[in-house]
Amino acid sequence: MVTQPQNDGPAKGGSISYSKVVDLSWPIHPGIPQWPGDPGVEFETVASIEKDGYFLRRFSMGEHSGTHLSAPSGFYATAPGHEIFSPQNLVRPAIVIDVTDQAEADPNYALTMNDVLDWESDHGPIPQGCVTLLRTGWQAKWGSPSDYLGGNSVGQLYFPGFGLDAARLLLEGRNVAGLGIDTAGAEPGTDTEFTVSRFALEKHRIVLENLTNLDLLTPTGALVVIGLLRLEGGSGGPAAVTALVP
Repeated sequence: MVTQPQNDGPAKGGSISYSKVVDLSWPIHPGIPQWPGDPGVEFETVASIEKDGYFLRRFSMGEHSGTHLSAPSGFYATAPGHEIFSPQNLVRPAIVIDVTDQAEADPNYALTMNDVLDWESDHGPIPQGCVTLLRTGWQAKWGSPSDYLGGNSVGQLYFPGFGLDAARLLLEGRNVAGLGIDTAGAEPGTDTEFTVSRFALEKHRIVLENLTNLDLLTPTGALVVIGLLRLEGGSGGPAAVTALVP
């Protein structure tokens, strides 16, 4: 049986102290990077102030467009959707591992176990129950979908991510609550089997993708609040992710 990692921090009623609030989510519009084959983002005006006295649009998009939280049901037919994540599960301390230099040298860089151990040498043990955020620098490419994704079809994508061994160390060895990243996928773009996402979601852990502003966070000490659009029965959904930074 898979269990959620325990967390004795603010999500269970502790005190919260912060000096700034950082938005980690991208605005949604039709020009954002889209995974090949996913439905595009569309807006349609259905009421206008001039005609109807109020303004209203309808919108459509894929469940994994923009900044989003994946659900276990996305890969496992009998697994739950977003109902597995209670509000308490979605308030988590966060750490940030910075691999921008490695990713600049290798656009398909995969976080290694040594990267995790080096982070701990500098900052101390990774807290149990935290969300591990991987900063790759890819947010700078968001305005150019071709650069952000590295290609136009699955099998041609290039961007950095978590390596499977590092993910195992974090999720099993350190019992973190989940993973987040500033790219289009938890694993490098060339990993067409989605090995890290599958591994994390099988354990009912958090997987956040397409984050931004990770450069504004401290390596440790931030609290992340994940606001979720709960699409019943879905494979994932857009998320408004906010960080409270000490």
